[in-house]
Amino acid sequence: MSGHLDYEINKELGECYLFMGELDKAEQYYTKAASSNGVHADPYLGLAAIAIHRGELEGALNMYQKAHKVDPTDKTHAGIALVLMEQGRGADAFGHFVEALKVNPENMVALFSLVRLGHELNRLDEVVPHLSRYLEIDPGKSEVRYSLAGCLVCLERKDEARAELNRVLEGNPDFEPAKELLAQL
Repeated sequence: MSGHLDYEINKELGECYLFMGELDKAEQYYTKAASSNGVHADPYLGLAAIAIHRGELEGALNMYQKAHKVDPTDKTHAGIALVLMEQGRGADAFGHFVEALKVNPENMVALFSLVRLGHELNRLDEVVPHLSRYLEIDPGKSEVRYSLAGCLVCLERKDEARAELNRVLEGNPDFEPAKELLAQL
């Protein structure tokens, strides 16, 4: 049996067992996949997910970093950032979320985590361009436009916020959070 087929089978089994919540078995197969021929990021992402399920943040960070060395993607950046955020290292996480969005502006985990951190770290002015870039790709996404409006309100850019909220309600007249925020303005 070829090494690549070994890798694929072990990775698939790891994914199946992880999905079923059987962490020990998933870990065995991901570890086999990680040690088979060639270097692939996926088994490390699987092992990171297992570590997170077990509350082992340092182990998860280590696995995300290994995956990142092999193949830096928006997923590896976001994974590293989520662990850093859990560890209370928001400022470090912020940069990784930004990098994730440079790779993939539509990574919702990175986008909404960045909004949350922007509020916590008073860096909303740095978050606004990422929300705007997302809306260039998918202008109809009410939740993202609403988040943008919320950031603009906090930045005292109320006229711009009002315009964004009106756009949300044009496309989605029943979007309650936008109605409420507009009423407050």
